[in-house]
Amino acid sequence: MSYTHPTATKTATSSSNFQPIFDNALKEYQRRTKKDLLTHPLAAQLQACDSPSSILLLLQQQVQDLDRSQNINDGLTKWLDPTVNLLYALSDTLGEGVGLVFSPAKAIFTGVGVLLLAAKDVRAGQEALVDIFKRIETFLRRLEIYTSVPTNEEMADTITTIMVEVLGILAIATKEIGQGRTKKYLKKLVGRTEIEDALKRLDTLTQEEGRMATAQVLKVTHTVDERVMGVMDKVLVVDNRVAGVDNRVAVVDDRVTSVDDRVKAVNDKVAEVIDDGKTGKGSFPTNSH
Repeated sequence: MSYTHPTATKTATSSSNFQPIFDNALKEYQRRTKKDLLTHPLAAQLQACDSPSSILLLLQQQVQDLDRSQNINDGLTKWLDPTVNLLYALSDTLGEGVGLVFSPAKAIFTGVGVLLLAAKDVRAGQEALVDIFKRIETFLRRLEIYTSVPTNEEMADTITTIMVEVLGILAIATKEIGQGRTKKYLKKLVGRTEIEDALKRLDTLTQEEGRMATAQVLKVTHTVDERVMGVMDKVLVVDNRVAGVDNRVAVVDDRVTSVDDRVKAVNDKVAEVIDDGKTGKGSFPTNSH
């Protein structure tokens, strides 16, 4: 599954807000997990990735390193493909080139990789991850519409908040799994208040943003319809003018035809006079001395 995002509307004011927001999100992630995403080895590798497929390849290597069952492997792989593509496209709506030290999507991809590494030797944690990732994917799918609609500043701000929330969920899960909880505890990871509250916030945010995106699509569609109608009206005016010109040309053609007929009649009469003169049938005046 792949996405191609059209040219999005970005403003200098909105772009300038992204950096401090993500700086704070990265600091909060580090506070929770004791891991710095900016200096993590995965971050450097992801910075070199320039497409969803290259990011997928890197993260799938982390999945392959897990001590897992086939079901867990399938669950993680099914989640990675659509989510990486969608996050990459959403990040593009914010603008990879707005001057961010570390783009929002790549921060999340690094967080996913760190979480997979933390779950490497914890089977119960891996099972919980599949559930968490499935829910994140479900919420993010509501935002697919952003890949085909220009994004205004308000929508861009909400996308930023959503990505920060996803990073927070990854931080909570990484912290819990990294602390080596018991198998029974980890199996209930998704139902714990902190991470459940974060998932509920993400649910609410994506619902609101989905409605906002739909409204934006309707607005754009209405604008396009009005422009098309305007063009059609102008075409109709041109058609009417062309029809008027055609009518005038037809009148001129009729007049030219009438003139042609008259000229032909004169020519016929001249020819007749000449013929009469040659045969002596005509009477010509003579000079008298």
